[in-house]
Amino acid sequence: MALGSKPTLASRPVKEVYAVSRLVREARGVLEGSFPLIWVEGEISNLAMPASGHIYFTLKDEAAQVRCAMFRNRNRNVRFTPKNGMQILLRVRVTLYEGRGEFQLVVEHMEEAGSGALQRAYEALKHRLGEEGLFDQAHKKELPTLPQSIGVVSSPDGAAVHDILTVLNRRFPAAKVILYPVAVQGGDSAKQIANMITLANSRQECDVLIVGRGGGSLEDLWSFNDELVARALFASEIPVISAVGHEVDFTIADFVADVRAPTPSAAAELAVPDAAQWLAKIHNHSRRLTLLIEHRLHDEKQHLKNLQQRLPQPLTAINQQMQRLDRLAQQLNRNWRQIINNKRQQVDYWLVRLKHPQAKIEANHYKLAHLNERLQQVIKQNLDQLSSQNKALFQRLQFQSPLPKIMQQQTSVEQARKQLDKAMQKVISQHKSDLSQKMRTLSAVSPLNTLERGYSIATDSLSGDVIRNSDDVELGQKVDIQLQHGELHCQITAKKSS
Repeated sequence: MALGSKPTLASRPVKEVYAVSRLVREARGVLEGSFPLIWVEGEISNLAMPASGHIYFTLKDEAAQVRCAMFRNRNRNVRFTPKNGMQILLRVRVTLYEGRGEFQLVVEHMEEAGSGALQRAYEALKHRLGEEGLFDQAHKKELPTLPQSIGVVSSPDGAAVHDILTVLNRRFPAAKVILYPVAVQGGDSAKQIANMITLANSRQECDVLIVGRGGGSLEDLWSFNDELVARALFASEIPVISAVGHEVDFTIADFVADVRAPTPSAAAELAVPDAAQWLAKIHNHSRRLTLLIEHRLHDEKQHLKNLQQRLPQPLTAINQQMQRLDRLAQQLNRNWRQIINNKRQQVDYWLVRLKHPQAKIEANHYKLAHLNERLQQVIKQNLDQLSSQNKALFQRLQFQSPLPKIMQQQTSVEQARKQLDKAMQKVISQHKSDLSQKMRTLSAVSPLNTLERGYSIATDSLSGDVIRNSDDVELGQKVDIQLQHGELHCQITAKKSS
């Protein structure tokens, strides 16, 4: 075209004219595509809560403000009542409200700003210590079966100590309790708790430690989320039971400790066995052992009785020998008297025949003395023989006495009882080891562990089917998300295929 000539109609550029709705819609797409879900903190103002159940308000700080909307399916999970002037923390999607072309935030989650900051600090410390391995099961120590002394690290004025002492006195009153007094919130409470755990380990005066307090808010329990306490628990050589708050409360101390109890009372129940149950088991084992010993003694007594029946009765043998000795003595006396009578008759005969019997009488006296001496020797020989026989019988009786065998059988019974005790202890220990291994295996495959690591399970709100692919859902469809603590009810507003 020549210089200074006027452009023709055909050469003019065609103007692209946007409808307002198209402009707002495309601007909304740009905003939503540029910002993922983000966290925003500010103050509530212009709060409106109509009957529809939705919440509308303005979020502002010192320099700016923005309109916010939180729909009914989201605000049912809010655990407090929003008020004007309240400082809050929001998880939002950035968008435009097409009806008025206004920039606004759609709120997915709302929490109070203070607790939200603590929660983020809690999650950050939990993640870091978990990466270091402070929560690993390999570092967990087993609790003693029969602790002699229980250490309690807690406030001496709190209800937790009272609950622990009550349960310990009921379940196992023989256990000694040592209180390590600390402040459980505020100020330098975390330092006190860590120092007392270290002190208990240096003294080595208890078999297990219970560390905890009663329930409270996240701020009240914060001392047990302190890194100093976590590292003291990890370094403890004494097995530690964490008992902080109620069953729904979880602290860093719970993950580091060897065992986590939902309440202080439950910690006391975990620390000691039930004395009544143990006494019942001991009584049962004692009764069974007594029956075994009685059966063994009965068998041994029967065996001893059989041996006694096979042995000759010593009294009977002695009586027989005494009777024989009496018979011989009587026979000897009869023979001696008969000999004396015969000699007297001979003397009388010769006295009659002889006129001078003096010499014969002297000779007969000599013979009589000689016969008397021989008679005494025979009696002595018979008595010595009978004494030797009695001594041999007595020695034989002593050799065959049942007393040594009885002592030997009693020793065997005592050895059998000791072996039975060792076998019983070994079986009990093996069963406890098997139970602990099965519990660890069960915990390892539990789906709850997956939820603890931050994962969640999405299911269809109507059918309850698990959603594994974004193609399984449609826009506007309602889904439920199961978390470790609680459940979220959501509606699909956008999806992206992998």
